[in-house]
Amino acid sequence: MRRWLLWTPLALFGLLFAVVAGGLIKPADRTVRSAMIGKPLPDFALPPIAPGKPGLSTAVFRQGQPRLLNIFASWCIPCAAESPQLLRLKAMGVPVDAIAIRDTAPALRGFLNRNGDPFDRIGDDRQSAVQLALGSSGVPESFVIDGKGRIVHQHVGDIRASDVAAIAAAVKNAR
Repeated sequence: MRRWLLWTPLALFGLLFAVVAGGLIKPADRTVRSAMIGKPLPDFALPPIAPGKPGLSTAVFRQGQPRLLNIFASWCIPCAAESPQLLRLKAMGVPVDAIAIRDTAPALRGFLNRNGDPFDRIGDDRQSAVQLALGSSGVPESFVIDGKGRIVHQHVGDIRASDVAAIAAAVKNAR
């Protein structure tokens, strides 16, 4: 019996090591999904922030055509990284609108000049009120909105080249 007690600390350490190693090998999915999936967009009307581009309102998403809504900011490095994919989606015929989070017009103008401009409209969400109403947890984040203004798909994080086909298909299927 006494011999068994000597091995108890080693067995407990081995069990703790196995639990920690399991968590490192297959970490839990910590992605925050919006509770708004399958629900209508919340009502909003955001003023324009980019010269020559209109602002953004819920009415745009209720005109019968599915659209991609991108939540981004000029100060967001992953937002710059996803710009080529948004331009590619635009070239594929996907209408792309955006909400700029806590941004300024000069900073946004510089961002668009450096990274390209795939957006039809850009709304100014200085207090992140619309972002939070959408259930968005950060930037960048994108939502596929069907032609009736209902959120049908959410993409958390930057859009990568491997995501483009799936997002284009989600917009096409949202009709």
